[in-house]
Amino acid sequence: MASEIKNYEAGLAVTKDNSSSDDHHHSGAVEWTAEDERRIRQRMDWRIVPIVLALYLMCFIDRANIGNARIQGLAKDLNLVGYKFNWALTVFYIAYIAVEIPSNIILKKVGGQYYMPALVVGFGLISMCTAFVTSFSELLVCRFLLGVFEGGLFPGAAYYMSCFYRRHELLLRMGIFIQGATLAGAFGGLLAAGLSPIHKWGVHSRPIYSWRNIFFFEGLFTLAVSGLAVFILPSTPDKCKFLTPRDRYIALKRINQEHKEDSTERTRPHHIQRAFFNINNVICGLGFFSINVSVQSFSLFLPTILNALGWTALKTQYYTVPPYTVAVIWSVIVFRLSDKYKCRGIFLVFGAVLAIIGYTVIATATTNSVKYGAVFMAAAGAFPGGPLFLAWGLNNAAGPSVRAVSSAYIVSIGSAGALLAVWTYLVKDAPLYKRGHFINVGANCVAGVLALIGIIYTRWENKKREAGDRQERLVNLSEDEKNVLGYRHPDFRYTS
Repeated sequence: MASEIKNYEAGLAVTKDNSSSDDHHHSGAVEWTAEDERRIRQRMDWRIVPIVLALYLMCFIDRANIGNARIQGLAKDLNLVGYKFNWALTVFYIAYIAVEIPSNIILKKVGGQYYMPALVVGFGLISMCTAFVTSFSELLVCRFLLGVFEGGLFPGAAYYMSCFYRRHELLLRMGIFIQGATLAGAFGGLLAAGLSPIHKWGVHSRPIYSWRNIFFFEGLFTLAVSGLAVFILPSTPDKCKFLTPRDRYIALKRINQEHKEDSTERTRPHHIQRAFFNINNVICGLGFFSINVSVQSFSLFLPTILNALGWTALKTQYYTVPPYTVAVIWSVIVFRLSDKYKCRGIFLVFGAVLAIIGYTVIATATTNSVKYGAVFMAAAGAFPGGPLFLAWGLNNAAGPSVRAVSSAYIVSIGSAGALLAVWTYLVKDAPLYKRGHFINVGANCVAGVLALIGIIYTRWENKKREAGDRQERLVNLSEDEKNVLGYRHPDFRYTS
């Protein structure tokens, strides 16, 4: 396979046509058209996007199912009084944040075909083990280990997909897989409603029942999905066995050309430094942090909030489904429009405003029907924000090593928002939880302001480059040195 691709790099003759320059691309002796890219992109879509979606769906189900289990008897059986439940959520995110950057560096070296499914096997097993815990300390251990395995999947999948898709093809595909988190909310409620009534079974010393069924069977489903992924996912564009050698070459070169990068580069300390101190990455990381406060608190506490309205546990499980369903549909529409118009910031500002309105109504309304209606607005406003901030950062972080570190860097900052999220809805604030709702209002205000700053900065920087103010970066550099400048190259243009 590698030798076939090298033949193309050596100048294997390829038939040329009379396509216009706008639709005609070339690398060395190999030329291709926009139609070639469309065909290759569609074939990758069918092999990559559904599997990554399934992996992240199971990831978020196994993460958020503790919220469903809580109202099915977990808190009572394990005596989770006071802030114990919040601490169980906190230890997960401590581990989750700690592993993200090193995990992505390993992923770049090992490849996604085996590494990502291995992570899924890990957290699937931990989820099953949670079905057998009998004390608060055992729950803490399981949640910590769950964070260790889950921490690498989100940033890893984002980087992985950026290796296959151009900058303005990325958000829709990445947004679809991240909607696994939103779908998990819908499926999680349905699965909890279906699994929790299963009668007690298992051995006498460790019986499985009610909330334990949720952890056990959802972990089992996760293991099944991970097994499929190993046989379907390719590691890199040039290793897509479902493409011809020429198509593999095009799939790789079209990404290298757009990002002004060398796909074979090794990760060095200066790559990490560039990812950390890229102004756009800092903005996107802080924006992701703010949005994640809303997304994570919504996912973890929606069953609790709805249950506090006086609804039964089973009714609450069912009523958690529609808001997530609406959020998925709305998010995909936003992602499609954002890719079409090649802008991120304005959609983030609009989503922040929508979420602010939603949470304000939830906090101030006096009737359950109005509160429940506002839940839909809060979900629709908040859930597209994480993928938008992450895609914005990846769009503007060229160079494979810089992108690998950037995706983990942005997600790790964003994940810290979850540490705040787990403390937004406290037992002492029940049943109205106004403090939590207004924290989310403030978080979305910050996200909207950061999006505006990002728009202003990227447009200013692009004008500087168009005026020739960054050409000094090319002085006395060889061609190889110019190729590794990535997003610092004067010809590179930021997405706004």
